[in-house]
Amino acid sequence: MRTPDRGVMKTTISGVVLAGGMSRRMGGPEKPLMMLDGVPLIAHAAARLRPQVASLILNANGDPARFANLGHPIVPDETADRPGPLAGVVAALHWFARHEPNVEAVASVPADSPLVPMDLVARLRDGLAASPGAKVAVASSRAQRHPVIALWRLDAAHEIEAALARGERKAHAMIDRLGAVTVPFSDIEIAGRSIDPFFNVNTPEDFATAENILSRHTAPRAPT
Repeated sequence: MRTPDRGVMKTTISGVVLAGGMSRRMGGPEKPLMMLDGVPLIAHAAARLRPQVASLILNANGDPARFANLGHPIVPDETADRPGPLAGVVAALHWFARHEPNVEAVASVPADSPLVPMDLVARLRDGLAASPGAKVAVASSRAQRHPVIALWRLDAAHEIEAALARGERKAHAMIDRLGAVTVPFSDIEIAGRSIDPFFNVNTPEDFATAENILSRHTAPRAPT
């Protein structure tokens, strides 16, 4: 009889799209709801993450009705001072612990990353399975880690919550504290051009670039 591989991670994984930021660099518009290729920017990230996970929520603050047409539960930060993306991560970990106790890990992506790979969760899962001491697996590209494009074990919530209570908000410091394993991803090729799969939209110039990329890229269609 074959012995199970020790490194295999048998777990249910769900996901969260992080949209709790202030969109300061866009000059005013609410970035996740800006229309890109005919649908809100956040819908692109949701459409790419949803097939990879058992269930999906959106982390967003303010009136949840703004995102109702996307069809996913809206989970706000648990603190009022908007301490950054880690607040969205810990809110998601707490939400799944309460509502879907079978979930053992949560994948997070920011709302402004419309090209996340369709094998993101599988590769992060394999990285986490190979590193049993780590509480998070983090994606990287072009020699840069992306600390909130990650897969978090549910038991990371306590350490994140405690750090936020101390005023420690830096995501890079947190993933180091959690023993992060880094999973590298290569560029994707679109119309003969090498594109960072974790390209994110932060400025009006980035938005124009994203429109150009998506006009040339065949991808899962985001819901309207």
